[in-house]
Amino acid sequence: MNRLDIKPGIDAVGAIDWDRRLFDSLIPTPDGTSYNSYLIRGSQKKALVDTVDPAMDYVLINNLDQLKIDQLDYIICNHAEQDHSGSIPMMLELYPEAKVVCTPKCKGMLIDLLHLDESVFLTVNDKETLSLGDRTLEFIHAPWVHWPETMVTYLREDKILFSCDFFGAHLAQSALYVQDGEIIYESAKRYFGEIMLPFRVNIQKNLEKLKDYKIDIIAPSHGPVHNKPEYILNAYHSWVYDEPKNIVLLPYVSMHGSTKDMVNYFVEALIQRGVNVKQFDLAVTDLGKLAIALVDAATLVVGTCTVLGGAHPFAASAAFLANALRPNLKFASIIGSYGWGSKAVEQITGALTNLKVEVLEPVYIKGHPHEEDFKALDRLADTIAQKHRQNGYK
Repeated sequence: MNRLDIKPGIDAVGAIDWDRRLFDSLIPTPDGTSYNSYLIRGSQKKALVDTVDPAMDYVLINNLDQLKIDQLDYIICNHAEQDHSGSIPMMLELYPEAKVVCTPKCKGMLIDLLHLDESVFLTVNDKETLSLGDRTLEFIHAPWVHWPETMVTYLREDKILFSCDFFGAHLAQSALYVQDGEIIYESAKRYFGEIMLPFRVNIQKNLEKLKDYKIDIIAPSHGPVHNKPEYILNAYHSWVYDEPKNIVLLPYVSMHGSTKDMVNYFVEALIQRGVNVKQFDLAVTDLGKLAIALVDAATLVVGTCTVLGGAHPFAASAAFLANALRPNLKFASIIGSYGWGSKAVEQITGALTNLKVEVLEPVYIKGHPHEEDFKALDRLADTIAQKHRQNGYK
């Protein structure tokens, strides 16, 4: 049983998934995750805020049984993605009188995804309220955090924000609240980089919507609850508003050592010029770590060997990932080696079309690097260091 009390009449009734290592068949979750669901008991009515992934619906059911919940008036669906909404059909079987409360856009998505009947819905507008008797729920539309239909739910009297994926983290832990600031910071930043980064501008707008609310507790749908919410609020403010830092992100792949020798030389050249480097061997790297690094980096340099006349698939995938996540990069380039011919430079630059970056002169050479090739890497390092200084990146 994972049930934990937040306050009298407010319980965390979701599930901890200790063993999940891949989310959406895409996102590494090295520390597991949780599917958080919250029961709110007012003096007149009861509401369940979000459900759990269908694979763990038995945990939610058991927790509600332990609390002897024989009536449920509302199922609040902040977000239609199935790890939050997938157990709604089961909940409606157990509590057929309950209404599913969501945004109008979310209603359409839930009908498509779960084949729910229109009669079960109660749609709410932005900042509309719902009374549970002595407790009041306010629904704040938060589109594109990270789907178009999302909202968050604010419990006025208790000053709790049920934030769904907003401020979340893929982190399994038995304690209700954040226990270790460093661990939650990395987990939340990983989550932000993997999921929220493409919607940075939208998140700025939604942070603005929340700034006048008094928030004592943030209860997300993944990871621990924040009873010191300023910590995660400040982190998000930094991630979405701050300028890039004096960092070059260098994901690379090398088959026979030529590109690796170029990477080794180039990294040292950047360090000598006062530029920080985050280097990733794409053959073994955790893509979540790469996503974290993308949050802060000013420059992306992709290192790739040539495979069948083009970029190595791992390098192409890294470029595709950066393009999809749309970080606040300012510069990009490519370094690497080929044997008889290559379209790698064209492929990598063509894969970065979403990024508003200045593409710096690549260093893409034939065979193993010669002295003039290392000099070209020095020139690229000079250019990057100069541009970082000119823009005040620290």
